[in-house]
Amino acid sequence: MQVVLQILFALVLLGALWLFSKRIKFIRRNILLGKDDKSRNDNSAKRWQQVALFAFGQKKMFKRMWPALLHFVVYAGFILINIEVLEIVIDGIFGTHRIFAPLLGAFYPVFISFFEILAVGVFIACIIFLWRRNVTKVQRFHKREMKGWPTLDANLILIFEIILVGALLKMNALDQVLQAKGAEHYVQTGNFLVSQSLTPLFEGWSISTLVVFERTLWWIHILGILFFLNYVTYSKHLHIMLAFPNSYYADLDTPKGTMQNMPEIQNEVAMMMNPDAAFDDNAPPPPERFGAKDVSDLSWKNLLDAYSCTECGRCTAVCPANNTGKQLSPRKIMMDTRDRVEELGAGIDKNGKDYNDGKSLIGDYISHEELRACTTCNACVEECPVNINPLDIILKLRRHMIMDEAQSPNEWNVMFGNVENNMAPWAFPADDRFNWANNLETKKDNA
Repeated sequence: MQVVLQILFALVLLGALWLFSKRIKFIRRNILLGKDDKSRNDNSAKRWQQVALFAFGQKKMFKRMWPALLHFVVYAGFILINIEVLEIVIDGIFGTHRIFAPLLGAFYPVFISFFEILAVGVFIACIIFLWRRNVTKVQRFHKREMKGWPTLDANLILIFEIILVGALLKMNALDQVLQAKGAEHYVQTGNFLVSQSLTPLFEGWSISTLVVFERTLWWIHILGILFFLNYVTYSKHLHIMLAFPNSYYADLDTPKGTMQNMPEIQNEVAMMMNPDAAFDDNAPPPPERFGAKDVSDLSWKNLLDAYSCTECGRCTAVCPANNTGKQLSPRKIMMDTRDRVEELGAGIDKNGKDYNDGKSLIGDYISHEELRACTTCNACVEECPVNINPLDIILKLRRHMIMDEAQSPNEWNVMFGNVENNMAPWAFPADDRFNWANNLETKKDNA
């Protein structure tokens, strides 16, 4: 029977890892549908510093102290408790039980007790997060883009973590009772700090019943973790993995508010200033389009941003356009971008790399009204805890909307004409702009 269980466990483990690797390859391919961005491989030391500060240290999260502390408990618990999974996997493959106990000796119960303290912290934090989302109803969790699956996803993951840590604590309690009863196969480890308080619940049970329930919880725990491993790749909780590369490849010292020039525009202007260059064999070809219409026009970093989005809503909460009732939500921009690249990637897998469903990010996912509402204030960029840049996507989409689709309000067109003719947004020549300051010193002296 034990050999059958070992084979079953190995098959389940391999199946879960295969599904996970398949999904990761799909996501990686989708991200690489974006255009190349070669500017993000410089200064590796500074980039690793960003990973340490923003991904590991969660620096931006601590602008709101209590939610940050709770999030850090869940984050640290998730990372560290899963170290115990290594022991469970080894036990499952080789048919052993708590294989690290003889190796660690007296330190083993300290080791497990530390994980149990973290598990209690995760349990409490998840309860508080559920309360904030569903009872006190924090406003940023209930914007229009959060209706339906996004809200259900957030609740499911919290409930799932509560179930996992509960199974872990009860499994350890049953294990200690079996040790005390001298059950075969259950090595003596000593008491564990938290779960020992649960042992009185099970002391009246027979050894056979205890074994059945302990093994059931063991399977629930490991199957739950393997399920969770695959579930997060379809969930907003993918940021658990992608926050690290996203922080590494984030902008370094670019001042906030800096807008990158478009090489396509610079080339077109150069052609206008020097018409003979148009006949140069080495002249760059005219661009297919200006800005970005669909996800394939964005950079791979834009798409990595979309997959890294935590849907926390901090960006939307500080967006002045959203706060004044306009349609724009930076979080929705990121969610729409991710949904679109997922849809496009699935179509490519089914129909080939030349697949075209006739849809685009602008129009089918993101409206012109949303893009017009952005004030380019960079508040969303500053606020994001994992260094996502929604503004870069908005600017690229808006450039296409204006330059290719001519979808700009009349007031904007007047301003564009003034900039082109007067080098300023106002309807008078640049030379006249400072006439008001003429003789200013003289007037001051006379006063």
